[in-house]
Amino acid sequence: MSSPVGGHQARVRIKDLLLRTYIGIKEEEINNQQDVLINICLTYDATAAVNQNEIASALNYRTITKQVIQHVDGNRFALLERMTHEVLDIVMGHEAVQWAQVEIDKPHALRYAESVSVTLEAHRESLS
Repeated sequence: MSSPVGGHQARVRIKDLLLRTYIGIKEEEINNQQDVLINICLTYDATAAVNQNEIASALNYRTITKQVIQHVDGNRFALLERMTHEVLDIVMGHEAVQWAQVEIDKPHALRYAESVSVTLEAHRESLS
């Protein structure tokens, strides 16, 4: 079996990370924690992980998830945009990450809607 030409660009998805935090500007939101649902999609070059089959060669998405949990869980945010930006910063803080997209849902934020979400993305400049 022949190998594909080129590198192994991996897309990692962390789906439906459910956390509780203080989010909003109304008094009720400031005083009571609410659920938020976090989805992260990122890419990295997994060539070394594919070739070596060793955890040390792969992006540790468990570490990223732990950092997000530590930052969001029980913290205070006025705006969903700010929280999304801060989570994106955590993800992009890992040098191996080439591109990332973070979407955070605030369930039942609007009366007739299941949720409201904000999505932000970032990428590294290529050196080519």
